[in-house]
Amino acid sequence: MTGEHKLDPVDLEIMRASLDGIVQEMQNSLFRTGFSTIVRESQDASCAIMNSKGEVIAQHVVLPLHIGSFPACCEAVLRAYDDIEPGDAYAINHPYEGGSPHAPDMAILTPVFVDGELMGFCGSIAHKSDIGGPVPGSCSGQARETFNEGLHLPAIRYQRGYQRNIEIERIIAANSRTPELVLGDMRGQLGSSRLGEERLGALFTKFGRATVKACFERLLELSQLRMRAAIGEWRDGRYEAERFVDDDGIELNRPVRIHVVAEKRGDSIHFDFSGSADQTRGPANIRPPLVKAACAYVLIALVDPDIFVNSGLFNAFTITAREGSVMNPLFPAPVNTYNPTVHATVESVFAALTNIVPAKARADGCGSRSIIIGGRATNTGKGYVQYEILGGGAGARTSKDGTSGTSVNQSNAKIASIEIIESEFPTRVERFELIRDSGGPGKFRGGLGIRREYTNLAEARFSIRSTKHVIAPNGAAGGGKGRTGDILINPGKVEEKQLPTRYADYPLKSGDHFQLDTPGGGGLGDPLERDPALVLRDIREGYLSVDAALRDYGVIMAGDVVNEAATKKERATRARG
Repeated sequence: MTGEHKLDPVDLEIMRASLDGIVQEMQNSLFRTGFSTIVRESQDASCAIMNSKGEVIAQHVVLPLHIGSFPACCEAVLRAYDDIEPGDAYAINHPYEGGSPHAPDMAILTPVFVDGELMGFCGSIAHKSDIGGPVPGSCSGQARETFNEGLHLPAIRYQRGYQRNIEIERIIAANSRTPELVLGDMRGQLGSSRLGEERLGALFTKFGRATVKACFERLLELSQLRMRAAIGEWRDGRYEAERFVDDDGIELNRPVRIHVVAEKRGDSIHFDFSGSADQTRGPANIRPPLVKAACAYVLIALVDPDIFVNSGLFNAFTITAREGSVMNPLFPAPVNTYNPTVHATVESVFAALTNIVPAKARADGCGSRSIIIGGRATNTGKGYVQYEILGGGAGARTSKDGTSGTSVNQSNAKIASIEIIESEFPTRVERFELIRDSGGPGKFRGGLGIRREYTNLAEARFSIRSTKHVIAPNGAAGGGKGRTGDILINPGKVEEKQLPTRYADYPLKSGDHFQLDTPGGGGLGDPLERDPALVLRDIREGYLSVDAALRDYGVIMAGDVVNEAATKKERATRARG
């Protein structure tokens, strides 16, 4: 029973599956109509259906952070407009006015009406290749305020009566180095929302307005109840943990502290981030909608990765993010390289909750990073922005090795293929491989990082937003740290230069070479307890060197097989201390 309307359980399940299918269809439409490689190849975008208050009812989880972003963006629209009508569409990318993680992440939202009543919104959030600002890609690692981070739009009406506002498009185009790609992606987002509107309208027609509204309410309630039931089975307690981000891009020798106290009582949890660093001068800050989303992501991972994702999950926990801190900065603190801080948030929450749910322990992963190369095509004179998102090694788990060469935590974007990169940008990829010995040692080994080497074929401007080049991914339960990352310009040459973890606007010449190494994941458990057969497998597959097998695991090789007697003796000697 929901309100006064009785829901048939079969109808509820049909509607739940239908909502999930609608969002996936919206997502597929967006990826197939995207103009930029960021959307159609890396898939840095997600879609959702919201109710009339802006709460997420269904989201196809490509990017988990957006469960916090969508409601904040819808709330901004509802605050700004009291004359929302069918045929409207709204755009917003302002991190402080709405919930976009940073300015390149633009939300397009369309209202859904049934018989003149606002039933909700269909929407998407997608990264834009360039939205202005001092550097190509709009993500300056040295930004000191949001005004250095590109064009910021509060909630604005993009369409009225299904007609686009051309003046808005002209303003956006005039502020972008890649106007065709940005407007093309925006129109693709608009199309996916209109598709969602159509499909949602059919659902209302089939089941009736009252039944679908009751379904919305019940789905929120069920997600909360499912989460609370799982939390209620965990033991009560108060635990804390912390992680550190390399730096904020400005103060390079000052790590940024992310600290959480997790207090579990009954069927709810409170996360207090008051002990985290003050807001940073550089763009390492994140806004509260992302903090909430990061906590929700961890709980989903611990409870049930297949749980129906909606805003009801937020009702099972609360957060405190101190105003003026890196978790809740004051405007206009910069936010554009937010992901390293979110990774540190996720990993600190995991570490704290491991004390409550030890069976779900895991080591830290590689974080995420993007490289951005901008210039002008020599044949057309048009601006281009080569924007790539790259993963590395995942942390080991309680029963499995970490995955190698993958995205981790909330950064779920794909690595663009070499063929696409070389065909669309003046660059050549010389090497793309896993880095031997980069995974943290443990009973379960951390995943391996990747090495990607490029030759730049035209004069360009280079920026990087990365993490864990200074502070290595932590192991867990006695496991070792993963290898740190690195970025080198012209490695092995006289003019070799190592760049900081985040850096903006390095000038590349035609023929310059650069090498990106991404971190490996941390290991879990005592490395001396790793099965020697698995160590041998890693050696044969090129994941581990013979030297590292002895150094980290106490495994002694005899040619191409393990010397079992010598290994047993070596491990016993080390165990005695």
